Amino acid sequence: MSIRVILDKPPEFYTNLDFIKGDVVLSLSRPEHVGAIIVKLEGESRTALGVPTDNPGMGIAGRERISGGDTLHENHKILYKVGQVFPDENAPPAASPYLLNPGQHRFPFQFKFPFNNACGNTEAMARIGGVVNTGGIFGVGFRVMDGTKQLMYSHVTKTLPPSFTGFPGEAEIRYYVKVTIQRPGIFKENWRYQMGLKFLPIEPPRPAKSNQEAYARRPFTFQPRSPSPSPYQKKRSSFFGGLSTSTSSRPGGPPLPDPASVAAPSIEMSARLPHPAILTCNKSIPLRLIAKKLVPAQADVYLVAMQIELIGKTTVRCQDLVNTEVNRWVILARHGLSTLVSKPEDPVGTEFVVPDILWSGAPLPNTVMPSFLTCNLKRDYQLEVRLGLAWGKPSTIGPNMFLGRGKFADAANRPPELHLNLPFSTIQVYSGLTPPAELVEATRQGRGRNPRPQRPSPSPQAAAAAGPSFLSLPLRSTTPSPTLNPVLTNPTRRRTLPAQAGAGIRGQGRCRRVRRMMTPPPTYAGGHGRGDDGPVFLCCRARPAL
Repeated sequence: MSIRVILDKPPEFYTNLDFIKGDVVLSLSRPEHVGAIIVKLEGESRTALGVPTDNPGMGIAGRERISGGDTLHENHKILYKVGQVFPDENAPPAASPYLLNPGQHRFPFQFKFPFNNACGNTEAMARIGGVVNTGGIFGVGFRVMDGTKQLMYSHVTKTLPPSFTGFPGEAEIRYYVKVTIQRPGIFKENWRYQMGLKFLPIEPPRPAKSNQEAYARRPFTFQPRSPSPSPYQKKRSSFFGGLSTSTSSRPGGPPLPDPASVAAPSIEMSARLPHPAILTCNKSIPLRLIAKKLVPAQADVYLVAMQIELIGKTTVRCQDLVNTEVNRWVILARHGLSTLVSKPEDPVGTEFVVPDILWSGAPLPNTVMPSFLTCNLKRDYQLEVRLGLAWGKPSTIGPNMFLGRGKFADAANRPPELHLNLPFSTIQVYSGLTPPAELVEATRQGRGRNPRPQRPSPSPQAAAAAGPSFLSLPLRSTTPSPTLNPVLTNPTRRRTLPAQAGAGIRGQGRCRRVRRMMTPPPTYAGGHGRGDDGPVFLCCRARPAL
């Protein structure tokens, strides 16, 4: 006996609204009695966290008393579809099992991937359970999962999340096709077979292109150079003695200017992304780097190093326990650059756009999955751009060349450098799978939908005549406890930057986040990121027309 599942033209991964077709191939070496052949398309999101020893008593809504050191588990059936391929679902219940002769038997099946997760529909989950198509003295029929167990957990209705196996034993999201061949009888065990699938959701409808940009910027002023003499300044005696001369120039170069007479340059670096900040899997980052001169300094400023990191934060929730795992991907790491970003003759306020050829050929790694939110797992992203600037042209002598007693040959004359960190607090990563035109059209129609009219409040005279009612009584606060469902709690907060930080939008003294809310489908409701207070400014502005 052998069981196989042969899929019809299987893709690299399935997505929402795709059809999965195939055949269940059953090979028998002898006659067998079969009650039914069931095929299921399932997806589950599993989490497991250990209870800390200093915080016992954790459990589902506090109903269970669990000692410290134990492990809590939470399993959400995000996808559950059942189909009977033998006998036909429309066939009447048989009084006895069916007899299959030796040989190879094929049973076709077909499912369609839904758009949202299934466990969020509590009414449908409550109706699942028991044995379906019962009949016969041998109990011919098949058993489905008990959906009432899903009612103990907190759920959200979102797009199906991608396949996820980044933290074995702690968190995983997997999809599979499961085949069950029921063999009636007390001492006969059912035959089962399972085959895993890869799933990648389609991306939400992207907002219309605009000139707005989200940016992180930071101004910096170099420290004034010390008036100490150059290491190349040395005295040498004349051949006739008595007289001495001094040199203060590089070997083979022009004389160095007096450091005290040169003003320290000040420059502002800003990293900009289209608003809202959206990255695409396996695509390069749509980044713009702009350098702005702030003071009239007669000095050159060069970009000497650049590094881009993508930070992924996975929030794992298991009942009342929450854990956050952090991953980092280095998208780009370039050192030894010599890109001029500020010239001495440039007037104050001149902006220089760094050529994007430095990072345009660096796509996101294939291990980066799209941002998602499901009942017990959440993946968010942040972006960090680190820059290295130098006052003066970098030396051509490499760091591996030594001189004398282990000192760098150009250590004393190396131009001053500074390193800037420009973070984007919230980044959305999309899968790159374009949604169907019907979904995009439904989203556009939903944006223009008129809000529901509010019921007019009664006048004070009418309220007094009606007398007191339960509506006028003080209500108990319905604010959820911070310990209940902390992963899904995302209150809307607005921060304003200090006045000296500058305006995100021209003509205003405060920087506000621009939020775009999309009504349908409910999967796409949510806000965008916020900026960080302090010396790094993150806000939105209108991009000037080119």
